[in-house]
Amino acid sequence: MGSEMVHSLLPVLLAGVLGASALTIGLIEGAAEALVLVIKVFSGYLSDAIGRRKPLVLLGYGLAAAVKPLFPLADSAATVATARLLDRFGKGIRGAPRDALVGDLAPAEIRGACFGLRQSMDTVGAVVGPLLAVGLMWLFANNIQTVLWFAVIPGILAVLLLLKVPEPKDAQHRPARVPLSREGLAGLGAAFWRLAALGALISLARFSEAFLVLRASHQGLPLTFIPLVLVVMSVVYTLTAYPAGRLSDSISRPALLAIGMAVLVAADVALALANGYVFLFVGIALWGLHMGLTQGILATMIADVAPKAHRGTAFGVFNLLSGGALLVTSGLAGWLWDQYSPSAAFWMGASVAVMAVVASLHFSSRTLKAANR
Repeated sequence: MGSEMVHSLLPVLLAGVLGASALTIGLIEGAAEALVLVIKVFSGYLSDAIGRRKPLVLLGYGLAAAVKPLFPLADSAATVATARLLDRFGKGIRGAPRDALVGDLAPAEIRGACFGLRQSMDTVGAVVGPLLAVGLMWLFANNIQTVLWFAVIPGILAVLLLLKVPEPKDAQHRPARVPLSREGLAGLGAAFWRLAALGALISLARFSEAFLVLRASHQGLPLTFIPLVLVVMSVVYTLTAYPAGRLSDSISRPALLAIGMAVLVAADVALALANGYVFLFVGIALWGLHMGLTQGILATMIADVAPKAHRGTAFGVFNLLSGGALLVTSGLAGWLWDQYSPSAAFWMGASVAVMAVVASLHFSSRTLKAANR
């Protein structure tokens, strides 16, 4: 909730208040998300090594809560970038251990449903946060800095709630780690590396959601209602992630991924052609549907193919590769936006998404079943 309150207003703060270009916003967002995924490698690896997930998850959420006040205090794009990177550093610390913890606690036969539920619950905050931002923007006459102060409160509450989350009972019996070397990482298995390559391609097709906010602003959506962009996306995401996860327990997960990427193609086309609010919000809703059909399922597939003792490392490595791809595509989208047009960025995304559809269809479900632990 707190992070999405910030995320829904950050592009407007950067572009409207601080005068940053679309390229600058794209690079900040891409660098922030890439940092998350780099840090996840080491936090996931460390959670395997010490045999405990929860302390790292708690540290990550605590750091994110601690840096939230930097956003309303920022007076330059550089300060915002620093705050954003620190916030994402906290997310990086908690991300892989949290997902590995879900994988440890989830029964294999309903693993897809468990990850889908986790994804849906996470996205509830992504709905409520921007809605609060809309109400607070109205209440405080579009004073973004004042509204951003309210994002501090959910971060503190999240840390307090986390104290109730258990470690798995067999945590202390987990083997230590794989060496962070070429030979050691090969122990994650060929199926994992094929999945990691597919994940990187999917990330290349999906640049930062900040561009959805910028597209809405470009279409003339009033500043007060800008956070509704992420609300619409997140409502669809929330409503579809759990059903998609449950469905993936009984049918081909790669096939669902392919459907999700086909939906992303449709979303990009709608956003590229948008000349008013109808196509704009159709594209945003389709973007949320594609997230619901892909993100939880990708996490489930990682848990399927990774050795149980090394799930933290596997989630970290997977997200590192995806983060590098996200940095590249967000920067490229910003450059196309500045040099050509907003539509050019979305046409690029649609082209890569088509390739991801084909790659998903070629990823064998039998690979997952053979590797499932």
